[in-house]
Amino acid sequence: MLNLKAYIAEEKNTHMEHIEDLVFNGGVEGTRQAIFFLRDLRDMLAGHTASKITTTVKWDGAPAIFAGIDPTDGKFFVAKKGVFNKNPKVYKTPAEVDADTDGDLATKLKIALAEFKKLGITKGVYQGDLMFTDDLKTEMINGEKFTTFHPNTIVYAVPFDTPLARNIRKAKIGVVWHTTYTGSSFETMTASFGKSIVQHMKKVPSVWMDDANYKDYSGVATFTAAETTELNGILSQLGSKFKTISAPTLNAISNDPDLLMAVKTFNNSKIKANEPIENISAHVTGLFNYIYDKYQKEIDKLKTEKGKSGKEDTRKRVLKFFTDHDKKEIEGIFEVANLIATAKSIIIAKMNQAGHISTFLKTADGFKITGVEGFVAIDHLKGGAVKIVDRMEFSKANFSPEIIKGWQR
Repeated sequence: MLNLKAYIAEEKNTHMEHIEDLVFNGGVEGTRQAIFFLRDLRDMLAGHTASKITTTVKWDGAPAIFAGIDPTDGKFFVAKKGVFNKNPKVYKTPAEVDADTDGDLATKLKIALAEFKKLGITKGVYQGDLMFTDDLKTEMINGEKFTTFHPNTIVYAVPFDTPLARNIRKAKIGVVWHTTYTGSSFETMTASFGKSIVQHMKKVPSVWMDDANYKDYSGVATFTAAETTELNGILSQLGSKFKTISAPTLNAISNDPDLLMAVKTFNNSKIKANEPIENISAHVTGLFNYIYDKYQKEIDKLKTEKGKSGKEDTRKRVLKFFTDHDKKEIEGIFEVANLIATAKSIIIAKMNQAGHISTFLKTADGFKITGVEGFVAIDHLKGGAVKIVDRMEFSKANFSPEIIKGWQR
C-alpha cells in the first residue's frame, strides 16, 4: 500500500522544464523560446493585454489528485497519477481506496471521493493539487491570527477573520485545479492548461476550490517604468550574448543525450548545494572534471575489458565537446542561462506580489516568509509550457532538514 509521505516523494519525480534549461534542452530554438517567454511575461506584467501566454501559479499541494468521469462506464472517480497507466487505476468506492492505499492518503482520497461527487462533473477529467482535508490549523504568525494549511513544504496562511478564511474553515476539503483532460478514453485524452475550471463546477460549502490561473488580487503586481527598463536591459544583454554563440556549439549539448544529462545533473548539484553559478569559467572546468570522474567511476565498476573500453569510448565522445568548441562560446552558453535566470527572478519577485494567501516556511524557531512555489507559463499558440521557479530558494527549502514539511507529524 502507498501512504501519503511515500506518495509525496513519488510526486516529486514528475517533470516540467525550467525556463533556463531550454538553453541546454533545445539549443538555438530552445534559447529563442526562453527569450520569447520572458518577453511575453514582461509584456503581461507591463499591462499589455496582447500577451500570447497564459500564466498559472504552482501550488505546493500534495498529493496530486484527479477527479472526473470514467469514459468506459460513465461513473465518477478520483485517482492518483495511475489514472493514465496502461491499466488505469481509479477509485469509485471507498473500498477500492482502502484496497490500494492506507493511512492519511487513504483518508484524503475517501474525503475527495465523497466531496468531489457534489461538484456536478458530468464529463472529462480534472487534475489539481490537494491543499487540505481535516488538517487546517489556527496559528499565530508574527502576532497575527491565521487559518493555515500545510500540505507539503509551504505553509499557506489566511488572516483568520476574513471571508476567505471563514469559507476555508467551512470546507471539508480544499483543492486547486490546474489541468483539464478530454477524450473518449484515458489513453487518448489530451490535456489543456491555463483554463478556468472552477466556473464550470457547482459551488458547495464543503469544498473550497480555486483554479491555478494567475490573478493580481493585490492590484500592484505590474511593472513600473523603472522595473520594465531594468528587465529590458537584461533581455538586451541576453540577446547580445546569444548572438555571439555559434549554432553548432549551442546545439551540441541538446544533440548529445549523454552530454545533456551530465550538464543538467551537474547544474542541479549546484542548485541543491545552494551554489549559484557565479564564476562561469570555473563552472565549465568543474563540469569537465565531473564528466571525467563520473565515467571513471563507471569504468572502475566494470569487470571486462570490452565493457571498460566501451565506456571509455563514450567518455571520449562526450568530452570532445570541450575540445571541438571554443571555450568562450561554451562559457557563453552558461552566461545565457544565467541571464535568463536573472530575468526570471525579477519576474518572480513582481508576480509574488499578486497573491491573496500569504506563504511561509515553518522551522523550529517559527515561520519565515517565502514566495509561492512558482509559476507556469503556457504558450497556447506555439505550444509548450515552462516552470518559472526560484530554484535556489525552493531546492533549499525542499531538501533542508531545518524546514518542517506538512507530512512531518
